[in-house]
Amino acid sequence: MYNSHFEQRSTCYKELKMAEDIATKLQNYRTAPFDARFPNQNQTRNCFYNYLDYHRCQKSLDAKGVDTAPCDWYKRVYKSLCPISWIQKWDDQREEGTFPGKI
Repeated sequence: MYNSHFEQRSTCYKELKMAEDIATKLQNYRTAPFDARFPNQNQTRNCFYNYLDYHRCQKSLDAKGVDTAPCDWYKRVYKSLCPISWIQKWDDQREEGTFPGKI
């Protein structure tokens, strides 16, 4: 019983610490940081994948009933990388059920 309680407190502490770290990063955010998955100058794929990651994160955390603030990181990245017209098009496609990505 003690171990379970201790592990539960430890997990809560880690989640709180992670949320604080994310809040700090969001506060200090200026532009999209380097992402090793996208080393090339063309950032089209980086834009698209951060858009997907944001909506996947939202969907996942909403399903768990958890605060979705950590997802804001992805949103800030895709908003700084993606042209507004692409975002509007993708939002429209998601609403219509025709979005090509898997969310």
